[in-house]
Amino acid sequence: MESLTSRMQGVQSPIIPVVGELIKNSPGTISLGQGVVYYNPPPEAREFLAKFFAEPANNLYKSVAGIPPLLTALAGKLSAFNGIEINEENCIVVTAGSNMGFMNAILAITNPGDEIILNTPYYFNHEMAIAMAGCRPVLVATDENYQLRKDAIAQAITPKTRAVVTISPNNPTGVVYSETALRQVNQICGMHGIYHISDEAYEYFTYNGVKHVFPGAFGRNSEYTISLFSLSKAYGFASWRIGYMVIPKHLLVAVKKVQDTILICPPVISQYAALGALQAKEEYLKSHIGAIGQVRQVVLDSLNRLQGLCSITPANGAFYFFLKVNTQMDAFELVKRLIEEHKVAVIPGTTFGMDDGCYLRVAYGALQKETAKEGIERLVQGLQTIVRS
Repeated sequence: MESLTSRMQGVQSPIIPVVGELIKNSPGTISLGQGVVYYNPPPEAREFLAKFFAEPANNLYKSVAGIPPLLTALAGKLSAFNGIEINEENCIVVTAGSNMGFMNAILAITNPGDEIILNTPYYFNHEMAIAMAGCRPVLVATDENYQLRKDAIAQAITPKTRAVVTISPNNPTGVVYSETALRQVNQICGMHGIYHISDEAYEYFTYNGVKHVFPGAFGRNSEYTISLFSLSKAYGFASWRIGYMVIPKHLLVAVKKVQDTILICPPVISQYAALGALQAKEEYLKSHIGAIGQVRQVVLDSLNRLQGLCSITPANGAFYFFLKVNTQMDAFELVKRLIEEHKVAVIPGTTFGMDDGCYLRVAYGALQKETAKEGIERLVQGLQTIVRS
């Protein structure tokens, strides 16, 4: 029986449920762990549910790639906000979250044994999806500020390479890649005839005037650029499971095979909610992301007291900071002690591929300012106590 489960034995276990169990066993813990936002979907999302229920045929299966009204709305958003035009060379596929979009892409472009380049620290579900597909993640370290190293990426490409993955704004580090760096990676992919998979889940979350650019908007790259988007973060849609991907038209048949097999079609009720969310006024995103920006500053001010104890890289995107703790302690052991002894939870860096030291991801998007302030104080005091003891 052991041989029957060998495919999954080599895949890491998701860390969020593991940390969640530790939190459950330590009541009163404040979580700076899971990457979600504190706010709910806009009222327009709920209002559009009535449109779903008004049509009995909505209880039947719908288009594998998404309902036409949502596809039209997404095309408008992509043009207006992202600078990505939908044309005869590309197309949109609605997915059950951005993670599904990534798995769709990997299964559509690879054969078992192929390689996908991930920049470390990576997003753990990306690494897991690659392993599940029978492919090999090739890890390329970012620089001391977690920025892309184009020469290292180029050197990592082999005849088996099928794609380079970038995430900006980044999970887990919160850094935003420069336009120059993203253009360089995109050009490398074009030159080598491989895909650039660009994860844009945190596209709205930038601070201090920093702007994020979209590789899918770079000219003449529709044939090899795959862009992944999500409503989970910006619209408080985590459990509604709606994302979407912009893919080269030549991948549509393959992607639809994957999606039809796993899902048949994205949840239609969630697609209606997404259609409503996209009608929300600009103030909805501006106010909520502004509030997260204020929490970010509170967190950063507190973390700066750990200078000497931790290395804190500047990060102007997403809602994460990635700390390197100056200790020989195992990162997961440190996380356990922070929960059990100081009632605060973070995520160990090992799950993001960082095993050359003790790293922690701090997430601040899920909390109101006062709770975040209390949580980060517990983290600072906990690290000072545990690491210095």
